[in-house]
Amino acid sequence: MNNMEKLTQQKAVTVLRVLYLIWIIFGIFSLTYIPSTLIVTSDAVTTASNILANQLLFRTGIVGSLITHIIFIFGALFLYKLFEPVNKEQSILMVVLALVSVPIAMLSSLNLVAALYLLDSPEQMMLFLNLNAQGIVIASIFWGLWLFPLGYLIYKSGYFPKIIGLLVIVAGIGYTLDSFLKLLLPEFEVILSVLEIMTFGEIIFIIWLLIKGAKLPETKSFSPGAVEKQAVKG
Repeated sequence: MNNMEKLTQQKAVTVLRVLYLIWIIFGIFSLTYIPSTLIVTSDAVTTASNILANQLLFRTGIVGSLITHIIFIFGALFLYKLFEPVNKEQSILMVVLALVSVPIAMLSSLNLVAALYLLDSPEQMMLFLNLNAQGIVIASIFWGLWLFPLGYLIYKSGYFPKIIGLLVIVAGIGYTLDSFLKLLLPEFEVILSVLEIMTFGEIIFIIWLLIKGAKLPETKSFSPGAVEKQAVKG
């Protein structure tokens, strides 16, 4: 805790750039590559055969998914350190909403482990794979909600272009609505595709942070209200 208190905003940005890079690598591997390679949603038998022939790859995907959730925890904490001087209450709200999603997402990974024990019963195995997917949908509600305070903080801070803050808020709307509609009206694929496109605001923020970093105040110490006053003047 003392180390976190001594951590400067610039060091927080440096750590975030490393964390986000690792998060992207593991996320693409476990949440995109593995499902697209092994899982055939309309064919339980083929899916079971694929997993049986590539169990190590499937297990690596489970571990990779858990790692992304762990990284997400630390990412939220370092974002808190970055944005605390802007608005402490919104920073706390951002962290709380982010952390709520983690146990939901990690618990849903148990369904992937269960699927491994049901490879000789493809229909039951597919049921647990679908349960994992639905667990991610529920976690995505909070992946959307946490973006509202994050987008506000980005917009108010002056550390990033204001348009990025607005795009992150739009991404929050996209994630949240997409999650609820997938549960309510999963057959409306066109609407769901539009909502998924809206979530790219979060990716834009991550790319900007990785490439450009953050434009931080020159002063080493300042009060939480100083940044808001600076933003108003700007």
